[in-house]
Amino acid sequence: MSEPINTLRGYPLHIPDAEVTYFPNLFPSAQATMHFKQLAENIDWVQNKITMYGKENPVPRLEAWYGDEGMHYSYSGIQMEPKPWTETLLELKSTVEPIAGTIFNSVLINYYRDGNDRVGWHSDDEKELGEAPIIGSVSLGGERRFKLRHKQYALNRQKAELILENGSLLMMKGDTQRFWKHEIPRTAVPVAGRINLTFRVIRRS
Repeated sequence: MSEPINTLRGYPLHIPDAEVTYFPNLFPSAQATMHFKQLAENIDWVQNKITMYGKENPVPRLEAWYGDEGMHYSYSGIQMEPKPWTETLLELKSTVEPIAGTIFNSVLINYYRDGNDRVGWHSDDEKELGEAPIIGSVSLGGERRFKLRHKQYALNRQKAELILENGSLLMMKGDTQRFWKHEIPRTAVPVAGRINLTFRVIRRS
């Protein structure tokens, strides 16, 4: 079982124009590792392709989209249809929701197989997520660097960085996606595989 919600300690990132809180121990290590194994083996992973400058390239990670029926999602021209929730995903979702203060209807799952897998600078600000999306980001497996950069970085030099640990939760709320971008950079340092789940609320049009 995960630690009771009322004993969890969140660490806010003191950055402007954002509401970001890090919970390093949402799941004990053994439980987080068990969840990682279940997801790695049972999720229907795909490697999508993205077109940039007229050339089609594989996305540098494996992905999956699960959620309630009809909760479609798209980014960078990639259309994703939800697969039904699994027992493991529902267990993870039910643990994150009381902390987030919302009911999630979908989750984007990324599998970073090694240090070559990454995600570039972006915001989770697609129209389907609404004006101030609540994102509950769970990390399982190997630790990876998580970098944030203000969208006006060229002017204000605002940035932040932390290590996302096995079993941790990063909550992003309020104006975070409006004013900030984030990335998981490639690394030459040997790292274990990592699965990241970003629980979301898709707004029906």
